[in-house]
Amino acid sequence: MTRPRGCLTSRGGQGSVTQEDIARDAGVQEIAWAKINLALHVRARRKDGYHEIESLFAFVDDGDRIDVCPADGLSLAITGPFGDDLTVDDDNLVLRAAHAMQAYFGVTQGAAILLDKRLPIAAGLGGGSADAAAVARALNRLWGLGADDASLISAIGSLGADVPVCVASRMVTGRGVGDEMTPFARAPEYQGRPLLLVNPCIPCPTGPVFRVWDGLDRGAMGEDAAHWRNDLEAGAVTLVPVIADVLDALHAVGGAERVRMSGSGATCFALFYDVALRDDAAKKLRALHPDWWTMTGALL
Repeated sequence: MTRPRGCLTSRGGQGSVTQEDIARDAGVQEIAWAKINLALHVRARRKDGYHEIESLFAFVDDGDRIDVCPADGLSLAITGPFGDDLTVDDDNLVLRAAHAMQAYFGVTQGAAILLDKRLPIAAGLGGGSADAAAVARALNRLWGLGADDASLISAIGSLGADVPVCVASRMVTGRGVGDEMTPFARAPEYQGRPLLLVNPCIPCPTGPVFRVWDGLDRGAMGEDAAHWRNDLEAGAVTLVPVIADVLDALHAVGGAERVRMSGSGATCFALFYDVALRDDAAKKLRALHPDWWTMTGALL
């Protein structure tokens, strides 16, 4: 699921990474696999403001790229199609994860980090959390820590509700606020399934979507896929109406076994049994909506 690759210099991104910071033959790359929710059932609002959920988390075989190389301190540069939508500051999850790794493991080494941002921002794909998890995995390798997933979660898991599930990036059932994870017994049935991701290029931040959830508990997720749903979909459509157009378009191009919004939106996905059906749907949709972001892939 990972492959080493030399670091890249920033192509018009932000940050202070230079050739002197970057040792091409010593770099490590990780993919921040895109996360989707095959199901997302909201059960209750907690006293701490978070929501109890039941979700089936799954991951796609593509996403953002993280490159890390040895350096004296920690630095970050950002590039990629959506790089201009992010800033390098103390709130950046990639830098926060890197500092958390240093602190937790008592590391004195630094790293020059490059984030190649290929996934839309505020898209329901776990982007920031996936990036944080990917930089933790990359630094684990670069610094030779030999830490397991549990240790990485201890180091960076507090940075966001989706961060723990993104560390391993495996299909699991999540409960609580998403941090109570159990293996999904039927995962082999879904691994390798082709899918199409579509985003209308309009951000859909998580907080407002949860705030407009209607508060109705529509029942547990269970094992029957026919009863799976995304309880945040209606609220997200209220805030970003074009999401309904994306869902309608995915139904209209045909061939999909399932169409649903992922997470808190605005990305929607169509799941297929056959690569040819997926690619045909992608071709039709891109012709009809060339201004929408699309990505084809398969479930890990």
